[in-house]
Amino acid sequence: MRVNVRTRLLAATAILATLPSGCATTARNELPPAGFVAAREAPSEEYVIGPLDQLDIFVWRNPELSAKGVQVRPDGRISTPLISDMPAVGKTPSMLADDMKIALGEYIKDPIVSVIVQNFAGTFSQQVRIVGATEKPASIPYRANMTVLDAMISVGGLSEFAAGNRARLVRYDRATGKQTEYKLRLSSLLKDGDTRANVRLEPGDVIIIPESMF
Repeated sequence: MRVNVRTRLLAATAILATLPSGCATTARNELPPAGFVAAREAPSEEYVIGPLDQLDIFVWRNPELSAKGVQVRPDGRISTPLISDMPAVGKTPSMLADDMKIALGEYIKDPIVSVIVQNFAGTFSQQVRIVGATEKPASIPYRANMTVLDAMISVGGLSEFAAGNRARLVRYDRATGKQTEYKLRLSSLLKDGDTRANVRLEPGDVIIIPESMF
């Protein structure tokens, strides 16, 4: 009887070992390595204003209607002279300038408006978020030609207990509406200097770094 019970336990353990864990998803896709310096600098997609961005609004020949350091509120709106609640989040600076022209057109003839972004935060779809076992988890604005090395420098690298080679990158494809996970080898990159582990990032990427179990 004891032998039979032990045999059943061993069989059950073997079956469980073959099943995927319900607590975590294993990322099996791999991204191609990226150079530390882009062969050719190229602009990224057009910047979209996000909450907490700071804007300078210039109305030509109407300095009393211009405003510097206008912060986009958490509700996504801004307030300037004569305009109390203008939606700003999700628009490009040129789109916001066009909307400001229409609104100000009720008060002055043919206004010429320029919008300049001074401090960038961006929408989540234009940020790279790094969470988990890093020195300072953060959301950082995406910039053109950004790589995972750039992102890790921004957050101070891996923490003492990070399992860097079990990190994964989550990327959302707007065209298909699907989310894909990719393997990252952060320990190989940061500790061993393996340049093949440096990959290019895209706006909206999320880097998740687990802690080592030992």
